Amino acid sequence: MSVSVLPSSPAALSKSRWEDIAPFFDELSERPIDADAIGGWLQSWSRLEELVTEAAAVAMIAYTIDTSDPDKEADHLRFSTEIMPKMEERSVELARRLVESGYSTAELATTLARFRTAIEIFREANIPIFAELEELSARYQRITGSMLVEWEGQERPLPQLQPFLKSSDRAVRERAFRAATQPYIEQHGPLANLFDRMFELRQRAARNAGFDNFRDYVFPAKFRFDYTPADCARFHAAVESTVAPAVERMLETRRGRLGLDALKPWDLAVDPYRASPLRPFGDVGEFVGKAQRVFDGVDPVLGAEFQTMIDEGLLDLDSRKGKAPGGYCETLHHRGRPFIFMNAVGLVDDVMTLLHEAGHAFHAFASHRQPLIWQRHPGSEAAELASMSMELLASRHLIEPTGYFSAEEHRSAWLEHLEDILLSLVHIASVDAFQTWIYTSGEGHDGAARDAAWLRIRGRFERGVDWSGLERERVARWYRQLHIFMYPFYYIEYGIAQIGALQIWRNSLQDPARAVVNYRQALALGAVHGLPEMYRTAGAKLSFDVETIGGLVELVESEIAKIRAELPENGRRAVGR
Repeated sequence: MSVSVLPSSPAALSKSRWEDIAPFFDELSERPIDADAIGGWLQSWSRLEELVTEAAAVAMIAYTIDTSDPDKEADHLRFSTEIMPKMEERSVELARRLVESGYSTAELATTLARFRTAIEIFREANIPIFAELEELSARYQRITGSMLVEWEGQERPLPQLQPFLKSSDRAVRERAFRAATQPYIEQHGPLANLFDRMFELRQRAARNAGFDNFRDYVFPAKFRFDYTPADCARFHAAVESTVAPAVERMLETRRGRLGLDALKPWDLAVDPYRASPLRPFGDVGEFVGKAQRVFDGVDPVLGAEFQTMIDEGLLDLDSRKGKAPGGYCETLHHRGRPFIFMNAVGLVDDVMTLLHEAGHAFHAFASHRQPLIWQRHPGSEAAELASMSMELLASRHLIEPTGYFSAEEHRSAWLEHLEDILLSLVHIASVDAFQTWIYTSGEGHDGAARDAAWLRIRGRFERGVDWSGLERERVARWYRQLHIFMYPFYYIEYGIAQIGALQIWRNSLQDPARAVVNYRQALALGAVHGLPEMYRTAGAKLSFDVETIGGLVELVESEIAKIRAELPENGRRAVGR
């Protein structure tokens, strides 16, 4: 490859090693960047990172689609453990050149602030540490992606048990819950040992960079310029005082509706107003076709973008053996395209997951108009605002003939989603509080202490569910939270964004068209502005306080009460004792 000419596409880098890519960075390091040349230099650097990050993304996607293929795993690991850490080192060198040049524009202010921070915390000694962490993350995916259970004479991946958690037969629900949890109980030792190593490496990386612990390191590393650990603690407290009691009230209504003495964890997904769970689609083709019509209804531009994803094969949505768990949207920066991955099994949850990931996809489309790669991707707090807002903005378009549900079914689906919002907020607060404890308590190295802390913290937030006799199962919940293993401290963003999304939804109740316009304008900002400005553009404010969160909880509870009043009071109860 010629050093002076970049490859035409990421595919040309798919089998590259670092020594194939390094010369392009060498050339950028040596090229003059006087006032006349710096604009072209920035464009060349941006294009190089687009090519490499997309090649890495394609390798990661291929691996998560089939975690059993050793060649795909090798390609993914080559990028994640060899190429990307070394590229980060060279990118910091180039960032230092840019900062020292004194070059600046208003559109680059946020990017330069990030570059300065990256320069300050970068340590060469951390390159092999983060490379090993990538290897450990791949091991976690390999363990969890290979988990199968015997169910009705058939070997199934865990996501395929989700429909049975909605069964009207309580014995079936309990059996499905225990079957889905058992593999994590069986792998408790290996996963705990894996996390021991991850914890030690992260704390060492933080100390190398001059921080007392990984929590203190991760705030600048994630470019969290607009809020602090103290703000996160305020969020925890606000959720504990406003959302947790609302969840407790909600679950008490559920318990009474189901006619139970106590709610068990396998009683949380069944619809207490319906004899059988909603099945919004039969196969992936129907799933995708209805989604396209929903997005057309929200906004024709968004509908056209989703159609582009369909046409270009940028969706992998069904659950299969060997496929990694969970869901994500990955941006392919060179093409300016997103890719959506998930494990659909035909439930309402799948519809909401696709709306969520499509919000990320629309963000990728909108922000690609920014000229440089660093100007496109904001912090996760803004990224999750895009996804969680789409869940709410699309809700009115989910009714037939364009959507998934009849009017009656939509009431049930919408009730389920609003209840899930409250449940998710207490879950988010507990996960973030738990991660804070892990890295700041002085006991995070101890597996038994971690499990005990999880139970203690979970008890603060999750009320109204009887876990007696199920301690191992309750502990297993944090082991299947892949963020804690693979993306530490990536969770509070969901809570911050959910509070913003609820404000956008509140606006949409008065003026749905204006709410969508504001939403799209915020997405188009990319990373050019700070978080408060992006929230303001979307019609929300960045908030951690009890008053804002409490007011939104009241709105959700009011909407829940309204929907319940419209549902059949004498409908068949979906439970067997």
